[in-house]
Amino acid sequence: MKKDSRLSAVLHALLHMAERNEPMTSDELALCLGTNPVVVRRTMGLLREAGLVASARGHSGGWHIKADLAKVSLLQLHEALGEPALFAMGNRHEDPACLVEQAVNAALDDTFQQAEALLLARFASVSLGDLAADFARRHNAHMQKATL
Repeated sequence: MKKDSRLSAVLHALLHMAERNEPMTSDELALCLGTNPVVVRRTMGLLREAGLVASARGHSGGWHIKADLAKVSLLQLHEALGEPALFAMGNRHEDPACLVEQAVNAALDDTFQQAEALLLARFASVSLGDLAADFARRHNAHMQKATL
């Protein structure tokens, strides 16, 4: 099963947009992400519906962040993307007749629910502002090393 990397891609795009601090076209974002501009437009459209980004047409148009980075959590972005599945693992059969498989499903379901709750809680506690600050710290450290 292919991994859903949209959250990672959205975070990547939004941090590029925040760093640039001016609108970015779908073509520019696609170049940053190594994908097709159509994919960028489709994904950014979901974020626009959630009120997180906006777009403008014309010569100086493009996508820009509408929300305060410190107030946007990874959970909000996950939800804006349609809450894609967090795990690729699952039960062999959802409603088995076999009592052994029922026991297996019960154990796995409980474990998956606990892991998902933990992951979503962590998503809620991390903001885009946190990621932007981490990027700035890494960038500054990199620039200091480059000047030595």
